[in-house]
Order: sequence, then C-alpha cells, then structure tokens
Amino acid sequence: MGVREELGTDVLLTGWGHSPFGKLSDETLESLIVAVATEALENAGVEPGDVDEVYLGQFNAGMVPLAFPSSLVLQVSDALANTPATRVENACASGSAAFQQGVKALLAGTARTVLVVGAEKMTHASADVVGAALLGADYELAGTPSSTGFAGIFAEVARHYEKRYGPVGDTLGLIAAKNHRNGVRNPYAQLRKDLGVEFCQTVSDKNPVVAEPLRRTDCSPVSDGAAAVVLSTRPTAGAATDPVRLAGFDHANDFLPAARRDPLEFAGSVAAWQRAMTMAGVTLDDLDLAEVHDCFTIAELVLYEVMGLAPRGEGRRAIEEGWVERDGRLPVNLSGGLKAKGHPVGATGVSQHVLAAMQLTGTAGEMQLPGARRAAVHNMGGLAVANYVSVLEAV
Repeated sequence: MGVREELGTDVLLTGWGHSPFGKLSDETLESLIVAVATEALENAGVEPGDVDEVYLGQFNAGMVPLAFPSSLVLQVSDALANTPATRVENACASGSAAFQQGVKALLAGTARTVLVVGAEKMTHASADVVGAALLGADYELAGTPSSTGFAGIFAEVARHYEKRYGPVGDTLGLIAAKNHRNGVRNPYAQLRKDLGVEFCQTVSDKNPVVAEPLRRTDCSPVSDGAAAVVLSTRPTAGAATDPVRLAGFDHANDFLPAARRDPLEFAGSVAAWQRAMTMAGVTLDDLDLAEVHDCFTIAELVLYEVMGLAPRGEGRRAIEEGWVERDGRLPVNLSGGLKAKGHPVGATGVSQHVLAAMQLTGTAGEMQLPGARRAAVHNMGGLAVANYVSVLEAV
C-alpha cells in the first residue's frame, strides 16, 4: 500500500529550504518567502520556470497588512511569471494544508512539479494583535478580548485531563524539557537552551503560570520564519539529496463549536492519523520518528494517546518511561517541536515535513537519528479542528 500504489502517482519531496525561526527583525514576509523558495528549488535541482504550480501556507489574520501574498513567491525569478500561485489558510495547519494541496495537484495530473512555501511574520505585532489574530481560529472566542489567548483554551484541555486522569504538571514539565533538550541540536530553532526538568516543572519568576496549569515553558513562542519544499512526480536531476517519498496522507476536520467536541478526544487527529497510516500500510512500530503539533505541552501529551502509543489517560507513560526520547521506541519532536523550534503559524506544517525529510536523507546534522527510514508528521489548526497527517519514507 501507499500513495503510489493506491492513487497511481509517485509523490516525492525532492528539495527543501528552511529559515531560522525566531524574532527576525531584519526580515520581511517577502524576504523569508524568497529565501526559502530559492533554497528549495536549488536543492531540488529545479529551474523556476519548470514549476507548474505554487501553494503558499499563511495564516496572517491581520498580523501583517498585506492580505494577498500568493504572488510574493514569484519574486524568486522572472521565470515564475504567470505560474498559478494560491494562498492556503487553515489556521495553524496552513502549512500542511498548502502541502496537501500541492500533493493533490500532482495526483490530479495538472502538475508534475509544485513549489510549496509556508511563512509567517508575527514578532513585530503587539501581543494584543497576535492574540486577537490567533483567537480568530476559535468559535467561541473569535473577536472577543482574552488575557490568555489560545493558552487559555489549551489550559482548559489540561484541566479536563486532570479531572479525568489526575495531575499532569510534572508530566508536562518532562515534555517541555525533552523538547528544549532536542531544540539545542536544531540550528533553526528559536529556543536553543536545555532548561532542564526542574526548571520546566517549577513555577518561578522566569517560568510563570500563563494559564493554570500551563507555565511559560508549556507554551510555544511567537515566531517569524519560513520553510519550503518541492514536490515532484519523479526524481529531479541535480538534486542535492535523494528524494523522500510520501507514503500516506490524510486531512480531517472536526466540528468548530466546542460543545460538539470532547476536548480530550482530538477526534479529527485520530481520524487523520489512522487513515494516513492505513494508506501507507504501516503501524507505529514501522515509524522511526514523529514530528507532532505541540503548540502546548498538553497537546503533545494527548497526541501520544491519539497515535496509540498509550491508552487514553496513560500518555504520561510515553514520556516518563522514555518511549518518546531520542533513544526511545518512537522519538517525538527531535526538532524541538513547536515548543522549542518556534511556531510561525503558516510555516509550521511545511517545516515539519522539511525536518522529517532531512532525517530520512541523513542530512539533519546534529539532529540526525541514525538509520531513520520512515517518519510521520502531524499538524493541526485550532483545538484539533483541522488535522493533517503525512507518512514519509526514505527512497
């Protein structure tokens, strides 16, 4: 099974680019897009004029004045003039939404080479502007003032979890410490400091409560950044690395009103995960690593259960017993995840695919997991409303 066998077309990641994530005051949305797109095309050995279609993942929602950025990708080269380019938005999953639109263009036969870019510029905006923009992804709170923003929404998930399964504070601290430790190895990461378990588990002046029970170390930072990937139906001559094959993928949307969702079920993530794995014809034991959407540490904890690493209510075992550590059963977020790498919203999904592809081609540098051959990527928008999963494998 797999995309090639089930749908009749090989979908390959043949080149990629990635910017640093963080407060990039000297960069603009345009400069970030151009830089990573240029890098991706060069690494794929693809001339700009050979690109059949462009997809740009970007959330924005008022964080930058320009609300029509799709043609910024054409700034890479005059040879891209008249190439179809479309902005794709699906909250924090905008990058993976753009990725899957590119995949579907290849499967439809309307393109053989697609350039996918994810980008966001956030750090220049005030906390109120960023908070209001992100809350636009929540049915109940969109357009309302909030002192805690999406941290408050995921804090409610943590409180539900504690009521049902017991305290999680120390467990969330372990997840934060793991991802900060992994982020030290990632040259693109915004937060490259091993903070240690004790610091992440303890409330202090430097690690205050943001929304009970979530501390600052439980929350991903506001970030600038971009990533890009070239998708092709066949290997490209002159590529810098071997390609990576898309073995399976899926997208599932859940209901938007909170009243229609169990806050701990992440039903859309479950559906996307199971269907992507089925398409790829693999199980968890076939994966070497996973990059998942840890916008808050409670999200990663619940995702351990979504993936099937542990039964419901027992996700803590995955971190407490070391299953998701670098040398564990299934290393999760070797990049540092959104927690340490950063979360420039529209870039996140593309970044996850790029860093997984680097692992599968042995080009991940200090992040490299020896012998990695298959990886899964999970990206979600809102509180598990828009859910995307990809399974990638080395060729």
